[in-house]
Amino acid sequence: MPLQPGELDALVDVEGLLVGHDQRLDEHWATGATAVIAPGGATAAVDVRGGGPGTRETDVLEPSHLVQRVNGVVLAGGSAYGLAAADGAMRWLGERGHGVPVGGPGQVVPVVPAAVIFDVPMNDWGNRPDADFGYRACDNATRTETRQGNVGAGTGAVVGPVKGGVGTASAVLPDGTTVAALVVVNAAGSAIDPDTGLPWSATPGLRAPDSHEVEAARPRYEGRPGRNGPVDRPLNTTLGVVATDLKLSKSECRRLAVAGHDALARAVRPAHLLVDGDTVFGLATGTGHALPEPGEPGWAARLDQVSAVAAEVVERAIVRGMLAAEPVGEVTCYTRLYPSARE
Repeated sequence: MPLQPGELDALVDVEGLLVGHDQRLDEHWATGATAVIAPGGATAAVDVRGGGPGTRETDVLEPSHLVQRVNGVVLAGGSAYGLAAADGAMRWLGERGHGVPVGGPGQVVPVVPAAVIFDVPMNDWGNRPDADFGYRACDNATRTETRQGNVGAGTGAVVGPVKGGVGTASAVLPDGTTVAALVVVNAAGSAIDPDTGLPWSATPGLRAPDSHEVEAARPRYEGRPGRNGPVDRPLNTTLGVVATDLKLSKSECRRLAVAGHDALARAVRPAHLLVDGDTVFGLATGTGHALPEPGEPGWAARLDQVSAVAAEVVERAIVRGMLAAEPVGEVTCYTRLYPSARE
């Protein structure tokens, strides 16, 4: 029996998390930043599978390292330049006293891991997110943010031959535990089966495109990775945050991140290429139930259950991010390429 989504079917269904976006989209810009804020802190881990990652503060997430909780995660465009968006998030959090105490009152160092996508060709050279993008994304963060497609870090995203974007989804387990994801869908590989015009991941309710649309779209897949060679202008790297309200350790959070990559490999083909920097963060706010202790009866089965659901919501978020995207410049979108494929 399929799990029910949370109230908003989005990452913000996880108690303790806020989401905010900031973007610029015009004839010279198509980029932005997305902030996932945990005002009360969250246990976190990361799994990096792409061959060309752009990341910041990921070493701190190793289970053996000192810091146990983060204050947020920033996802941004702009390639390595876009990591500057995390500076703005740190400033925003520090102004509000969120971070590791290092002195007197208000003297804190916020812990804000970050990762970026390569969307540089979608912008004039030099136009990329800076610290102000990250600050504004935090300022815009709410418990009700559910926008998808061309927002935040997904503004300049491209997946295969069509526009990518931000996607989000959630699920509620029978005991009330919430698992949710937010993904920036941007990959050299494709999320679409060119032989059917449908997403690789099963999408209940999505009608298959007409055969003439499938044939008309087929040339767009030529030269793509996994077909006839490398693409000329790869816009790459899929980023994700998968979260739960469970009380988890850093090692357990990493299992969520690993599951997120399982979903990515199902939904985007090929994934984890050398030109991709595919990165997934796992977060646990600890506002809900606790798992059994490692080694106790039921621990492994329960963690595997949560991880399986994590993969489901990431997979659904990837498809939703693509379906919600709108054209930008010369890059078309799924609903324009296959107009008869309607939900």
